[in-house]
Amino acid sequence: MKKYFNLFDLDQKVNYKNEILSGLTVALALVPEAVAFSLIAGLSPLTGLYAAFTIGLITSILGGRPGMISGATGAVAVVIIALVKSHGVEYVFGAVVLAGIIQTIAGLLRLGKFIRLVPHPVMFGFVNGLAIVIFLAQMDQFKMDGAWMSGISLYWMLGLVFLTMLIIWGLPKLTKTVPASLVAIIVVAAITIGFQIDTRTVGDIASIQGGFPPFHIPNIPFTWEALMVIAPYALIIAGVGLIESLLTLNLIDEITGTRGRGNKECVAQGAANIVTGLFSGMGGCAMIGQSLINISSGARARLSGLVASIMLLVFIMFGASIIEQLPMAALTGVMIMVAIGTFEWASLRTFGKMPFSDVLVMVLVAGITVFLHNLALAVLVGVIISALVFAWENALRIRARRYIDDDGAKHYDIYGPLFFGSVAVFNNKFDIENDPEEVFINFQESRVTDMSGIEALNKITERYQKAGKKIHLTHLSSDCRKLLKNAEGIIEVNIMEDPKYKVVYELKEIK
Repeated sequence: MKKYFNLFDLDQKVNYKNEILSGLTVALALVPEAVAFSLIAGLSPLTGLYAAFTIGLITSILGGRPGMISGATGAVAVVIIALVKSHGVEYVFGAVVLAGIIQTIAGLLRLGKFIRLVPHPVMFGFVNGLAIVIFLAQMDQFKMDGAWMSGISLYWMLGLVFLTMLIIWGLPKLTKTVPASLVAIIVVAAITIGFQIDTRTVGDIASIQGGFPPFHIPNIPFTWEALMVIAPYALIIAGVGLIESLLTLNLIDEITGTRGRGNKECVAQGAANIVTGLFSGMGGCAMIGQSLINISSGARARLSGLVASIMLLVFIMFGASIIEQLPMAALTGVMIMVAIGTFEWASLRTFGKMPFSDVLVMVLVAGITVFLHNLALAVLVGVIISALVFAWENALRIRARRYIDDDGAKHYDIYGPLFFGSVAVFNNKFDIENDPEEVFINFQESRVTDMSGIEALNKITERYQKAGKKIHLTHLSSDCRKLLKNAEGIIEVNIMEDPKYKVVYELKEIK
């Protein structure tokens, strides 16, 4: 029980001041993000705020990565836009609950480990693309009624944003007693309120006044037709949420030098989405921007996430009038600094040094993330291209050493893996027409890894048999023999296990 439900690792030294102040900073940064994402999806601002509270609270307690912040995200908002327009908010709540169930099942089945299959160039592309998306999203704050600001309003906005960024950059060089982002927000807010500067505030976006999230069972018919409506959206929400959460977990692991628990995070994300769907929330997942704000402010434990979610609820219920006075310039400056800190600048130095395929994958993943705002598609495309490149390179590595022994039999010593990608090259290694009556194919330095490889063995034996020649497959590894045994009902292969050759014995004696 202690292992799963304690808020603090008793072996970990917790800096309570950093955790509380970091949580407060994150709570302030969550407000405009949650409001913006809910408006993107065509929902009430409170729908995003409620999701940020419930998801943040549950994942901070049950999640597999202390210090990571979850809430309403743009990735989920983009997915549900069409569902909101076609069927309304109730179907959104149903889709979010179903997505949570899918995520929970994925965690219980321990599918989180598959995130290890994401190559490093894909991670670079994901992080860089997300940094660009975060930066470009802040450009909307420099617009009024769809047009770019100009004149004094633009100058004030730019000045306050640069002041925020300057404080965040410079304060840590003087002291790290308090989070620089929190100080920047407070200072800029004090300046705008004290001097009554006319600039956009949180309240200009939407009111955040509300009560405790109401419990609400989604008002949709419990029919097969309704399930078929929400199921595709639920699958995409679940997939996007898990990919973004697990990639964010890996990123924070690298930054902190610790290791999170992917499967536990999957279960926590699922439980959080189930609850938020039942408490009028739009759904969500890990938020890389807020997570980096939290980590850069010194938070390392669960307390920061707990404080962030509870303070967000306090803002909604009691502090809306105060929070709505915060200048968007301060929050914009914070998020721009997050974007700058998120971008992997070191990846730019890899151009010309990394293989072209890796650079291509990195750029492509970043491009899809920026232009399509589809993180799941970006990562999937990156993984597929990386896998195809890997398969192609390994397909070219299969080789065959040929020689004829003292008895006149021809030997083919195969090197490299035999799989779907290398089958064509493998087949071209044999000279069936001119080979002697007996042929040995030695797999001591090779592995048959899939059904295509087995089928290739079947084809080569058939070709030799039709030519009236005898063939032996030798030195098959245990896993190769297992694959062949499993395929006995489909193909027939003449297997001669570990024979002793006179020529091999003589070669050993010479050595």
